[in-house]
Amino acid sequence: MPKWTTANIPDLTGKVIVITGANSGLGFESSKTFVEKGAVVVMTARNLTKGEKARSDILKAYPNASVDLMQLDVGNLASVRDFAEAFKAKYDRLDILLNNAGVMAIPRQLTPDGFEMQLGVNHLGHFALTGLLLDVIVGTPKARIHNVTSSANWMGKINFDDLMGEKAYSRWDAYGQSKLANVFFTYELQKRLTAAGYDTITNTSHPGLVIGNLQANSVEQSGTRMEAWMYNFSKLFLAQDIQMGVLPMLYGMTAENARGGVFYSPGFFNMRGYPKEADANASANDADALKRFWEVSEELTGVHYL
Repeated sequence: MPKWTTANIPDLTGKVIVITGANSGLGFESSKTFVEKGAVVVMTARNLTKGEKARSDILKAYPNASVDLMQLDVGNLASVRDFAEAFKAKYDRLDILLNNAGVMAIPRQLTPDGFEMQLGVNHLGHFALTGLLLDVIVGTPKARIHNVTSSANWMGKINFDDLMGEKAYSRWDAYGQSKLANVFFTYELQKRLTAAGYDTITNTSHPGLVIGNLQANSVEQSGTRMEAWMYNFSKLFLAQDIQMGVLPMLYGMTAENARGGVFYSPGFFNMRGYPKEADANASANDADALKRFWEVSEELTGVHYL
């Protein structure tokens, strides 16, 4: 794959794009890029004050941009349902859904729905959101759904016997599970979209090593000085900047050659560099496990798909 950059993104005028966690990090960087390409960008944020600050920052740089801000907490299914209803009242198409919001390696806590927080925010909320918006998505020609995973998917395991970490909890194991869940969701959703005859595609990516809000929040909640030191060290010698880190997801969402059911990664040892196709955790090739996890996700969220 040649060196693909934002210069390769086509004109997106008239396209409607929804981004979760749009007020910071990769979500904010994606919002800026899409606005520059002419799209109507619906930025969502859990905290509307932070969301409005991000929106105003974009409008300062792009005064004529079409940027909407809507409240959405993917860690709360009631908020997800409210957002889906509000979005459908305003828009009749959805060209790209970017499921980006997330939390990383935090001490065990529960969402308002009783889910372990990392699985609830990183997977179940996005699973519900996508399902509730799916009629608009499949009704939009050549729409795309993109789920942001992490290199942690490779260490992840779907613990069907203890999904919520009630018997034993490791914040890193829970994070790995939630990020593998993003891959499971992507692969199974693509199978179902294809079987139903839709031209919608869904793919997934990870940004490589990008140091930002996820790590800062993890350190703040966990009080881990050693991890804080490691992140600072990585920032100097191993990490890539966010403009590079956002490329795999932008590729999956906009590139003409991007495919459904594919995992995209930075090209240099999966840590930095330009986007390429890569192999995710091998367990995501287990058709029975994908189907089982899908059914569990439907049962937990109450959102049923194709």
